[in-house]
Amino acid sequence: MKRRNFIKKSMVASSAAMVSTNIFSAVPDKEAFRENFDFKLNFAPHDGMFKHLGGSDILDQLNFIASQGFKSFEDNEMRNRPVELQLKIAKRMQDKGIEMGVFVAHKIYWSEPNLASGDSEKRKEFLRDIKNSVEVAKRVNAKWMTVVPGHVDLDQNMAYQTEHVVETLKQAAAILEPHGIIMVLEPLNFRDHPGLFLTESPQAYQICKAVNSPSCKILFDIYHQQIQEGNLIPNIEKCWDEIAYFQIGDNPGRKEPTTGEINYKNVFKYIHSKGFKGILGMEHGNSITGKKGEEAVLKAYKMSSNF
Repeated sequence: MKRRNFIKKSMVASSAAMVSTNIFSAVPDKEAFRENFDFKLNFAPHDGMFKHLGGSDILDQLNFIASQGFKSFEDNEMRNRPVELQLKIAKRMQDKGIEMGVFVAHKIYWSEPNLASGDSEKRKEFLRDIKNSVEVAKRVNAKWMTVVPGHVDLDQNMAYQTEHVVETLKQAAAILEPHGIIMVLEPLNFRDHPGLFLTESPQAYQICKAVNSPSCKILFDIYHQQIQEGNLIPNIEKCWDEIAYFQIGDNPGRKEPTTGEINYKNVFKYIHSKGFKGILGMEHGNSITGKKGEEAVLKAYKMSSNF
């Protein structure tokens, strides 16, 4: 064989090998980028995730995510948006067949105790926020709102703190139940959010059982729980009857699936096998900036749905 032909054939073979081992090879490009992809789970992008492909305006982004086959959208900041914009977002979601995911329901205390303290004024503040968030939820047709109980109280035994949190959440549930709205408790990891009261899924499970309300459930953030406790699928199984919502992010980095250590295809397959019909929020950054990064996010989710 002539040296030129040998080199040419070797280069072709090498390229083919690289393609075959690429993490995205399970989904052909024509599938990865076609519009109206048939996702097996209800993934929800957030504001800014597709600002280059969809446009900087949140209403244009809603148009784009609908065109890609996404059926939900989440926005942590919805409570703080002007009412006029909330109504416009709700109208666009309704027009595009998009369901509203979670938004943060209250002021979160990252560095001082509030719900765990048992302080009556902090409790009143929280319950006021919950009442106000009911109006936001009605405006945007939301069924879920995120609750984070805040920082631990270092002056009190954990059992007393737990009782304070449970009692406050019972009162919040009484506000939410008549409206069919669910507050989802989100355990957060020790590395990104040190010192918080709620950190693990068994703890959230115990609290939900104590509150004993259809309006108090778990937001299982897969990123946080991979860092905090690992053992993802067994813990999801143990908590299953109290989980109402999932959020996604790979570790390390909190970027899209396939960028870290979590086998998201298997996790998604398991959640799908359980018949989960709720929302999985895409609460993470993009590993690459610009349009290429947004295309990578689309490709990752469409590949991870190929099971």
